[in-house]
Amino acid sequence: MSNHLAGETSPYLLQHAENPVDWHAWNEEAFRKAKEEDRPIFLSIGYATCHWCHVMAHESFEDGEVADLLNQSFVSIKVDREERPDVDQIYMSVCQALTGQGGWPLSIFMTPEGNPFFAGTYFPKSGRMGLMGFTDLLRKIATLWRADREKILQSSGEIRQALQREDRALAEPSLDLGVLKKGYAQFERTFDEKWGGFGSAPKFPTPHHLTFLLRWFRRNADPRAGKMVEKTLDSMRRGGIFDQLGLGFHRYSVDEKWQIPHFEKMLYDQALLAMAYVEA
Repeated sequence: MSNHLAGETSPYLLQHAENPVDWHAWNEEAFRKAKEEDRPIFLSIGYATCHWCHVMAHESFEDGEVADLLNQSFVSIKVDREERPDVDQIYMSVCQALTGQGGWPLSIFMTPEGNPFFAGTYFPKSGRMGLMGFTDLLRKIATLWRADREKILQSSGEIRQALQREDRALAEPSLDLGVLKKGYAQFERTFDEKWGGFGSAPKFPTPHHLTFLLRWFRRNADPRAGKMVEKTLDSMRRGGIFDQLGLGFHRYSVDEKWQIPHFEKMLYDQALLAMAYVEA
């Protein structure tokens, strides 16, 4: 039996039209239903070619147990990030502020008014490898909503205030040489001397970081900046993150050595990496 996504045009939303989850599209009807039934909203954002979106869909959204939990206690909304980048940007900022990272599928829990109080990305159906199980999370949030809603509303208010402060800070024209120096110092501090790149696993190509360092190199004749870029570009080209047969770069490496790729390619990565390699 189809849910509320059956009449949508987005390929991603149509992929979920036959799920047992009673999905709604992002519209006033969904928010009105949440208010009338006094339920929190589960918002799931993804896109048609997202690997982990498909994994979570198969594990959870096609599963009867998960569907029962969502349908009993939540109003569930599906969003295609390629169709609604404005919605995705807002709630991705929430996830990054709360967890320090983002990605898809983006999983947001929020009040009927649209105020988020919990965020994450992929959750397995059952807990494993340090990840909370999605069924456990749903039960916990449903219980809190009924028994300790004030705690949820307080969290929602604090998140909203933090994002408002961040917006005000970004609006201030404060980009100067000091900011550039801080940016360079951060890259230098997190640079992996052995394998290239920044930080530990998983490692993303982040070509915009490399072009920043190339400009710093040109501006300050700093050989250290140039060496960081060369080491990273060479290591990526020799590693498994580069598709040695089909060419192009995968989205990220799951290990610090650039050997084990996440098998997905993004068009924007190819474009920006081409620019970084040519400039280098």
